[in-house]
Amino acid sequence: MAFLEFRNITKTYPGVVALSDVGFDVEKGAVHGLMGENGAGKSTLIKILSGDLRANEGSIQLDGEPQNYTSTRDAFDAGVIVIHQELQLVPELTVAENLTLGRFPANAGVIARSQMLEDVSQRLKGAGIDIDPRRKVKTLSIGERQMVEIGKAVMLDARVIALDEPTSSLSTRESEVLYELIDKLRAAGKVILYVSHRMDEIFRLCDSLTVLRDGKLAAHHATLNGVTRDQVVAEMVGREINDIWGYRPRAAGNVRLKVDEIAGYSLPTPTSFEVRAGEILGFFGLIGAGRSELMRLVFGADPRHTGTISIDGTPLVARDPHGMIRAGLVLCSEDRKHDGVVHGRSIEENINISSRRHSANFGILNSKVEAETAETFIKKLRIRTPSRHQDILNLSGGNQQKVILGRWLAEQGVRVLIIDEPTRGIDVGAKSEIYDLLYQLAEDGMAIVVVSSELPEVMGICDRILVMCEGKISAEIDRHQFKERAILAAALPDRETPENLAS
Repeated sequence: MAFLEFRNITKTYPGVVALSDVGFDVEKGAVHGLMGENGAGKSTLIKILSGDLRANEGSIQLDGEPQNYTSTRDAFDAGVIVIHQELQLVPELTVAENLTLGRFPANAGVIARSQMLEDVSQRLKGAGIDIDPRRKVKTLSIGERQMVEIGKAVMLDARVIALDEPTSSLSTRESEVLYELIDKLRAAGKVILYVSHRMDEIFRLCDSLTVLRDGKLAAHHATLNGVTRDQVVAEMVGREINDIWGYRPRAAGNVRLKVDEIAGYSLPTPTSFEVRAGEILGFFGLIGAGRSELMRLVFGADPRHTGTISIDGTPLVARDPHGMIRAGLVLCSEDRKHDGVVHGRSIEENINISSRRHSANFGILNSKVEAETAETFIKKLRIRTPSRHQDILNLSGGNQQKVILGRWLAEQGVRVLIIDEPTRGIDVGAKSEIYDLLYQLAEDGMAIVVVSSELPEVMGICDRILVMCEGKISAEIDRHQFKERAILAAALPDRETPENLAS
């Protein structure tokens, strides 16, 4: 018998239908996949399940009981927990405090911290999550923070757990821990709604699958027996995508970016590399390898203590992001929520915010130019939105990423683009579009650095890969030498091997 039932869910906004008559069932003790392109309606459906939004029409039933949520608290009390892709943690609090927030154990009105630590430690240990509950969240890596989020469902003994792109920030080992945890939750009779763009995860974990397209039910598979990956891709995008990478070879020019012996607090080992005009250079490594830290040093987001950076042979005086942007070097951060989007602002404002110095007249914004720029990149990047005036936070994660790309493309004179985790949380169709855009930029002479934790991605689109391990570049591999095992081996510390990575 179905435990979770969606019945004719419809959600509309002015000028757009987010969901139209969507309905499907999930049985108790099942892991149910939810797939679709960005803007297909997945996030809207999850928000309705969590009580964050109310449907215009339709209903949700849990164990045969109709649910009429008026707030997220109602869903919480009903046993529904949503682990969002954009993390919902308080950085200044400890892991234990985050996991017991609003439910602190107390004696005579005083928080019983010893009891809190003991309870959280036991629960995390039982789930296989190896994180010290006394650590403040702000000291954790993004991957560790994701594991803390997932720990919430364990602490709250939820009946329905929705996971939105849960492995987007996890290392291979952390992902394996998550898979084991999901198996335990399934065996305990929990309902898992698993949202992911990663086919391997869907076919490894899920018992059933629903595919959304343009806010409608495109397909529902009660079992994945006999279902193929190509079939699911076609259901998602409405067309066949045979080669997601679409690699386009090109001739590289002269050295455009040269980084020589830079180091800082976040990356103490001096590091050097260079990228040529027209080249797509990949950086691969496990979480904590130092890839993002290196890029933040290059961009000036973190202070560097030593080293030089040159563009087209000219050493740069700039040491902060503002100066780097003026010099023609820009960074799309891996954490778009905190470092990329400007909250509460429209798509138009987010696209134009960096390039306004070019369009403003004596400090007065040129609204006509900004409107034209926004419309140009909305069309060029296929950003799904009813209007350029839409608040960026109302967009899916993939469309937010496109807006950030549009911001840097609107900036005049960009010669180096660094893009960290370019397709995290982005569907297969949008990935193909972003890769095509990167090829176009490279063909126009831009030097591009792609940082990714997805090995197939860097192997698929890059001309050359630098592998990082424990804060150092451990290997340089040209495209004709790409081999998955060799790249992975270079990413592993000496104490590990590919065979025991998942253990």
